[in-house]
Amino acid sequence: MSRHSPIPVINAMTSANHPCEILADFYSISRRKADSRELAYTFVGPGGNILNSWMALARVMDFKLTHVCEPGNEQAEPARNYAFEANLETALAGSDIVLTDSLREEFRHEAYIRHYQITLDRMKLARPGALLNPCPPFFRGEEVAEDVIDSDFFAGYAFKKDLLYVHQAIVLYCLRN
Repeated sequence: MSRHSPIPVINAMTSANHPCEILADFYSISRRKADSRELAYTFVGPGGNILNSWMALARVMDFKLTHVCEPGNEQAEPARNYAFEANLETALAGSDIVLTDSLREEFRHEAYIRHYQITLDRMKLARPGALLNPCPPFFRGEEVAEDVIDSDFFAGYAFKKDLLYVHQAIVLYCLRN
């Protein structure tokens, strides 16, 4: 649509990416962590629009992104700052920001959840001051355990407060240019 339109087109979300959501999340992180570009980001779950957007942002902002999932879910075209890890505990040990997305149906089974669900005990493996930011909608008992949502690690709701401001900034930028 943007190729054939004389006005700016904003991609808020497609099945391939979700750039506005991720820009808002990164803005929220940068407001809480001055060194946001030097942090280690860990995305837990299968690939999709959220992971694709975090990978694109990692390339642009030049930060490390580790993708954690079952083997066979590696990204086909990884960036130089992308790493794949099948072991959640290993990846969390070096993480500052932990990200998730809603699980697709084929990943909503006991074996996957047992190995890859973010729990309070698993978040305690992350670096001091680590944050958990699951992309909504997230489901207690699936990609995130109830105990971690009720913990100080959880930043999900607070991050969404900035979403409106980032969307407004994007619109203003497009209107000026």
